[in-house]
Amino acid sequence: MATVILVRHGRSTANASGLLAGRSAGVSLDQIGQDQAALTGDRLAPVPLVGVVSSPLERCQQTAQFILDRQTGAPYSPIDLDLTECDYGQWQGRTLSDLATEDLWPVVQSQPSAVVFPGGESMAAMQARSVAAIRRHDAAFEAEHGPEAVWAAVSHGDIIKSILADALGMHLDMFQRINVGPASISIVRYGANRPNVYATNTDGGDLSWLSNGIHSGDAPVGGGAGQKTP
Repeated sequence: MATVILVRHGRSTANASGLLAGRSAGVSLDQIGQDQAALTGDRLAPVPLVGVVSSPLERCQQTAQFILDRQTGAPYSPIDLDLTECDYGQWQGRTLSDLATEDLWPVVQSQPSAVVFPGGESMAAMQARSVAAIRRHDAAFEAEHGPEAVWAAVSHGDIIKSILADALGMHLDMFQRINVGPASISIVRYGANRPNVYATNTDGGDLSWLSNGIHSGDAPVGGGAGQKTP
């Protein structure tokens, strides 16, 4: 299959002020977030992406644009509603410090598979739609560009954590063990037998080894020699 680079949006104005933005309109990258997204775009510049798929929310589209501006080609760049933020319902727009006093908060921390946000979405439904979207795009990019194609999906922290949990074979109740920082890059390749996770939550390092795609087969016993740089 193709290789997907999961990119969280850079720091937003809501992140900086401790608000749960959810799907609120008008939440953009602050200056730090713009700098983070620019660095992510620079890291991905040597990698010829066939697509950059984004959540419809402004902070993700801004981050995606930093990536697109640094590509020498013209990657397909659609918006996908299934990669949008979780619908936090009545939690949206409230401070994290206030939400931490809610009875539901410890359930979110320890048993997210049981969580349905009041007036909003369940975390299980969030994971199901986002994983299905990633797999759908991944299959389409491979069908059009071949198995060495590399593409990016720009989304949100909980969305990417749930996708990584699925790829790692983790129950959703363990997904809070995964950290996904602003503008971080995680890398997943969906193989014929299982997904392979090549990186999680990286915010630095050379990615030029992805320029020729990932050549994967059976897992190397002992860890192997790693990917070759161009």
